[in-house]
Amino acid sequence: QVQVVESGGGLVQPGGSLTLSCVASGIIFSDYVMRWWRQAPGMPRHLVASITDGDITNYRDSVKGRFTVSRDNAKNTVLLQMNSLKPEDTAVYFCNANRRYSLSNYVNDYWGQGTQVTVSS
Repeated sequence: QVQVVESGGGLVQPGGSLTLSCVASGIIFSDYVMRWWRQAPGMPRHLVASITDGDITNYRDSVKGRFTVSRDNAKNTVLLQMNSLKPEDTAVYFCNANRRYSLSNYVNDYWGQGTQVTVSS
């Protein structure tokens, strides 16, 4: 069975930092693109950051320079280091593992339950 579990959320003041952790089990972790998404109250979910199996990273414009995504394949773990947090970063953050099989059009897509990040003074 596949499990994707996030941790590290909490309450932080503006300008503070948090590091989210995601551990995925039951998959060949090194074959997956790992993504962080977030969903604020009343808003649609959007992509925050991603890191490929080749360690290529991408970030949403609003978090560039503040957030860093990294992975440790030996630990089946992806991290999201969040610095200089703003109230606008308040959301539930979700970890997502994704793999596409080109020849068969088959896709593996697994999601965690989410972890709440609240940025408030």
